[in-house]
Amino acid sequence: MTSIRRRTLGVVLLVFGLSMLVIGLTSYRDAAHEVEELFDARLAQNARLLEGLVGAPLPEDQRRELLASIGTALQRGDDTLGPVVRHPYESKLIFQAWGGETLLLRSAEAPEAPLTTLRNGFGSARLDDYEWRVFALDAPGSPRRVLVAEREDVRGELVTAIALRTLMPDLLGLPVLGLLLWWAIGWGLRPLSQLAEQIRSRDPQNLQPLIMHRLPRELETIAGALNRLLERIRTLRAREQRFIADAAHELRTPLAVLDLHAQNALAADDPEDRREALDKLRGGVARATRMVSQLLTLARLEPEQEGNGQGREIALLPEVREALAKLMPLAVEGRQELQLEADEAADWRLEVEPGAIDTLLQNLVGNALQHSPTGALIRIVLTAEHDAVTIDVEDQGPGIPANERHQVLERFHRGGPGAGAGLGLSIVDRLLQRHHGRLRLGDAPGGGLSVTATLPRTQGGT
Repeated sequence: MTSIRRRTLGVVLLVFGLSMLVIGLTSYRDAAHEVEELFDARLAQNARLLEGLVGAPLPEDQRRELLASIGTALQRGDDTLGPVVRHPYESKLIFQAWGGETLLLRSAEAPEAPLTTLRNGFGSARLDDYEWRVFALDAPGSPRRVLVAEREDVRGELVTAIALRTLMPDLLGLPVLGLLLWWAIGWGLRPLSQLAEQIRSRDPQNLQPLIMHRLPRELETIAGALNRLLERIRTLRAREQRFIADAAHELRTPLAVLDLHAQNALAADDPEDRREALDKLRGGVARATRMVSQLLTLARLEPEQEGNGQGREIALLPEVREALAKLMPLAVEGRQELQLEADEAADWRLEVEPGAIDTLLQNLVGNALQHSPTGALIRIVLTAEHDAVTIDVEDQGPGIPANERHQVLERFHRGGPGAGAGLGLSIVDRLLQRHHGRLRLGDAPGGGLSVTATLPRTQGGT
């Protein structure tokens, strides 16, 4: 498993190391340039000093005596003050003084042949398997010529020493920096560990929001996302518990009735009585099945359910016909008639969730069939408007008094004895809310109930 601390430390040390490398290379380049400039200036200065010494306006005998004295000192490594300890770098610095073709003066390590044929300026020469930096100076109006040379590796050693002295403190401090960074990153990640401990130590049944007191800004985002997740889980659990309570509430009586019909069928001696009890049992099973289906539909349409308004464009009229075809067997069984009225040429396009029209009609028309007498006419009237479509279902049942219509949208309102679970209109109302639609109850022309569902063509409508 990847450690944030290790990864962060690795990245920081890598960036620091690369920065040191870039700084070191830049420092090395700058130091090399400055050393080259400094050493070249020293070569030129030494050449001019030597030329001034050799060309001093002295009588010829004194000049010879001076040159001989300097040459003897250079060759022996001593002077009139006593022995002198030679520096190791003396062998890396050499010079020659020429008077035409005559070698007037040279250092101990300098060859007797000219170092270079270069005239006035800087150049390079190879001597004893080493590269040398040479400066040549010709005295104006005189055959005198001074050559001063320095081994190239002297400069490289100095530049390397400068670079190492510059980088060495950083290199030696890198382990200490790593330890400090390890501690600092751990300290910075402590709130994350505390948040993890808070999550790890809480009871699985505890879905209350996490404590976000004094959390860093970066962790507030994570804690906020976790709290939203806990809220959704809490809502889902509450919905599941509500569904269980709803099912227990609604199915208690139907199951008791089913048990009673089963006992009557078992206890009946007469075949007709047994058949009647079994028919009632069969009808009870059908009602219980419809009730369970409605409960499941209502649970699916909870307003907390995510995905509200995620619809697709459909043609309403074919969807309505398909849904009514599924309901036709119920109408035939009750010797009832379904009548669809719609303008074929109208624009029936609208956006709804998949299966929404089928669910809406199964409940509206299903309720109408259930509450209408044998031989009744159920009218389904579709109206296309500019920004909405309307589905009006009219039955010939007992209707609902105006002062009770606001109650029928409650989950478990019953319109009267044997009227069923009363969930159908609640389902339709919830479905329309998800689609930003409206539900209106009124009186049908034939004395029954008229239920009007209005759906906007787009789900952002009203």
